[in-house]
Order: sequence, then structure tokens, then C-alpha cells
Amino acid sequence: MKIGYSYLDKQFANPDPILADIKQVVLKGDFTLGEAVSEFETRFAKLIGSKYAIGVGSGTDALFLSLKALGIGEGDEVITATNTFVATAGAIETAGAKIVFVDCNDKYVIDTDQIEKAITSKTKAILPVHFSGQPANMNEILRIANKHGLKVVEDACCAIDAEIDGQRCGTIGDLAGFSLHPLKNLNVWGDGGVITTNSIELYEQIKLMRNHGMVDRDTYAFYSYNSRLDTVHAVVGNHLIDDVKWITEQRIKNANTIDHAFLNTELREFINLPERSSSERNVYHMYMFLAKDRDQLHKHLINCGISAKIHYPTPLHLQPASLKLGYKLGDFPLAEKQAKSIITLPVHQHLEDSEVQYMIEKVREFYLGGS
Repeated sequence: MKIGYSYLDKQFANPDPILADIKQVVLKGDFTLGEAVSEFETRFAKLIGSKYAIGVGSGTDALFLSLKALGIGEGDEVITATNTFVATAGAIETAGAKIVFVDCNDKYVIDTDQIEKAITSKTKAILPVHFSGQPANMNEILRIANKHGLKVVEDACCAIDAEIDGQRCGTIGDLAGFSLHPLKNLNVWGDGGVITTNSIELYEQIKLMRNHGMVDRDTYAFYSYNSRLDTVHAVVGNHLIDDVKWITEQRIKNANTIDHAFLNTELREFINLPERSSSERNVYHMYMFLAKDRDQLHKHLINCGISAKIHYPTPLHLQPASLKLGYKLGDFPLAEKQAKSIITLPVHQHLEDSEVQYMIEKVREFYLGGS
């Protein structure tokens, strides 16, 4: 049996309806900020529950433009977690600000107990990551931000349809960035991103920022960037957006099945799962857990045809790109410990029940000899 991490071959088994609409874009020449983009932005805002949504070129651009819209740049500091994907830190760096890392917690999201210790007179924002679809503790983050007069930008790139305390990720901070990369729960056949906000001022500013600062064809309010969601990509998004609820429920179902097998059998001796909370809706962009003898388990699963992955073997504070920041081994012990044990299983919506059971059986086989 082969169980892939990617599911695109199944999702796009019948691309003809999408290709037909893309053909209409070609015939009309409606390639840049076309009708499909406005439609997708409206539908995305409704899905997330925000007042506004702005389509941009990627999830990375969504974070970068959010920081720039808040006036963050040279001499400023932005706090984020060290166990995130490189794009989070890259957005801070390219905005001109200094990256300030803190450790994560047992749920793989930013440790809110560490945030205030990292705040200085130069801190301008907190950038929490809803890592792998697990919401960060936004209530505590907002409390800290309000206390210190800081902005909050949510990295919701993996968290479409996630919730905490009944509120959607992407509607809690000042701004939020989402990714529409092909492996995300909602994708657009390429790179794409969305910024959400409830501020009309930020919405109007970012609409100009993503398109050279153009008020109209002949008027430029300011010099800016080119980061537009392509019309062709928006067509794809409009076809797939109605599937988000089903996608989320299927991922949660698959994750719950694996949780049950790991927590209620002898496997719990070898596997550590993060605490699950009924007040949090984890959308499982990735199903992650800590495993004893992780590297050997990884090899075993690969040999069994299961595309297990490691996200990520080296935290960002220990990457070559972070040398100038002055961090060292031991600064963030939990993230470093997790990096040695964390493993990811496929949990996507196209898995058959038999495939989920096969993964469970192969994990059991590794630890218990198939008993």
C-alpha cells in the first residue's frame, strides 16, 4: 500500500469544470485582479468570518504585507515561535524588522508564558503561528498585546477553518495571513495567499499596497509592491472553497481515529500526543506527534509505503539564517527536544478508512512487533 502526503492527484482527478472557467478568463483576457478575485475575496471573508479579505501572491506575502501595513520595519522587533516554517521568520526579516524567537509549548504553538520576557522597547508586534492547524492561545496573546500596546498578526497559513473558543482563526488579531499553497486545506493550484482583517483602514491600505500603490491606472498613492492573487488562481479557489467544511471534517475524523488508537492501546507508552481541547478546533493541516526512536520509525513507515515526514528537524533559531541573531543550542529547550522526536503522518481528506488503519498497524508493528 502507498499512502502519500500529497493528495492532489485525487483532488484534481476531474479538472474539466475548473479548466472550462479558466478558458473563459483566457478568452476575456481578465488575468489581473479580475472578477473571480473579487468573488473569491468575498467568499473567503464569509468563510473565515472577517469583514474583509485581500488576495495576494502567497502566504508569505500575506504576512509580509500585514507587517508593512502596520508600519513595522527597520529598528522594530517582532516576536514569534522558533518551531515554525521559515516563511514566518522570513516575512519579519524582509519587512526590515528583527526576529525575536520564543519557545513553543506542548501543543507545538507559541508559549505565551515566554512572550513578556521577550518584549523590549523596540517590540512592535507578536506574530503567533497556528502551527499545523492548532490554534495558538489567542486570549492570552491579546491580553499581553493590549497591556504593552502591541499589534498582533496571526500566521494562519495552516489554519483555514480553525477556531478557538468559537472564534475563527484569522479574525482575532489586527491582521492574519493565510496560504493557498497546493498542500493547504484550500488551495489554488499554485502559490496564493489571503490577508483578513476587520479594519476598513487596513483593508483599503493593503488593497493599494498589493498593487503598486495604484489608486487608478494613472494615479499612485505611494510606491509599493506587486503581490496580487491571479485571476486564474482565484477561479480554482472559487471551485474548491465550498469543500472546505467537508475537508476539515474528514481531517478531524482521520485524526480522531489515530488519536484513539494511540491513546487507548499499548502504543501510548511510545507516543506522546498534544493535549486536545474541546474549545479548540484543530484543522490538522498536519497530524503531528512525538515518537520514541523517531528516526527509526520514520524509516520503517517509508519502507511500508507511508509518506511520513519530519516537520522540522532544526528549529529556526539554530538555522544558518539566524546566526546574526545570536541564539544558541539550549535557548529554547522544548522546541529543540520536540525537533528530535516529532513526526507527521498523512491525515488528508482523501484517505480511505483502510489506509488510516494501515498507518496505525504499521506504527504498532514497529513498536510492538505487530502484536
